[in-house]
Amino acid sequence: MDFPLVLMVATLVTGLVALVDKLWLAPRRLAAAGLTVNDGSVAEPMLVEQSKSFFPVLALVFVLRSFVAEPFQIPSASMEPGLIEGDFILVNKFAYGLRMPVFGNTLVPIGTPQRGDVMVFFPPNDARYFIKRVIGLPGDRIEYHGGRLTVNGKAIETTELGGEPSFAPVKFLATEKLDNAEATVQWVVRSDMFGNVGVSAGPDYNDVVPEGHYFMMGDNRGNSSDSRVWGFVPEKNIVGKAVAVWMHWKGWNSVPSLDRNHWIK
Repeated sequence: MDFPLVLMVATLVTGLVALVDKLWLAPRRLAAAGLTVNDGSVAEPMLVEQSKSFFPVLALVFVLRSFVAEPFQIPSASMEPGLIEGDFILVNKFAYGLRMPVFGNTLVPIGTPQRGDVMVFFPPNDARYFIKRVIGLPGDRIEYHGGRLTVNGKAIETTELGGEPSFAPVKFLATEKLDNAEATVQWVVRSDMFGNVGVSAGPDYNDVVPEGHYFMMGDNRGNSSDSRVWGFVPEKNIVGKAVAVWMHWKGWNSVPSLDRNHWIK
């Protein structure tokens, strides 16, 4: 279900019903009852009554969700180790400009995505929300080979942190410096049927980011469906910048926790 579209339609419909009633239907009801505006009011149809009750709430939620902030839940392991499945995050909806809900076009330009930002967006030809890290800006050449990332011919500074935890599957961790951001990324160490141990780094890549698009990667490099798989993210598909984890709750069989609350780097 496209919730932003449903919310927009519900807000427009209830607002339109309330407006039509105020300008046209309410005066007709009063006139039919032989009353004036100063005399009082008559019973309203249920549709009108419900629309007037719900419209202010829907309008407030619509404005806050569309232009200020919106909560999301991390659905997978693609952004480990920084963001894990079950994290609830807060997304700043105006960091990259005020955008028209549903359609995505920029109404008021404020800022643009920076390399290293953690961003929520719609991937090409997919109606689901994704969250990944901005790696390539328009015009950048991105190369990724054997777990090593290069942007515009310059290897991204990487500091290896080693394996963690010690039991299988071992996660190999490292930090990457992306302009002013520093990301902790991970690969999973796996062994094949012959006992050979190696790092699952994910698919290799080499291409230039077109204008008006962004190249996205998950921090869990060996276990992330990202721009290496489905291509570049158009500017109009941007939802907002992830800024904080405010709760962790994996499911109904667990208890919500605030232990993981932190600002997202």
